[in-house]
This record gives sequence, C-alpha cells and structure tokens, in this order.
Amino acid sequence: MIQKMRNLVVEEEGQALTEYGLIIALVSVLLAGSLILFKDQLVTVFENIKTALTKTS
Repeated sequence: MIQKMRNLVVEEEGQALTEYGLIIALVSVLLAGSLILFKDQLVTVFENIKTALTKTS
C-alpha cells in the first residue's frame, strides 16, 4: 500500500497533457476576454479597411 502511494507521488505520466490542457483553456479565456474588451476598436479597424478597399475599386 505504501509503495502505491509513493508511485502516485513520483509518477508524472499524464500530468503534462493536463498541464497543456489548462494552459490552452487559460489562453482561450484570455483571448475571448480581450476580444470582448476591444470589440469596438476591432470593428473600427475593419470598417476602415473595408472603406479603404472600396475606395480603390
């Protein structure tokens, strides 16, 4: 029983995948939050691009 407990603490297999999953989830949340915060500025930028492209056509 003690050996099984030691193996649980020492074994690191599978932890890397979990850590990568947590990092991806954190990045996704931060990206979604930043898109929400900068929504108005992004809309303005894309409208300016659209206007510039339609003027040259």
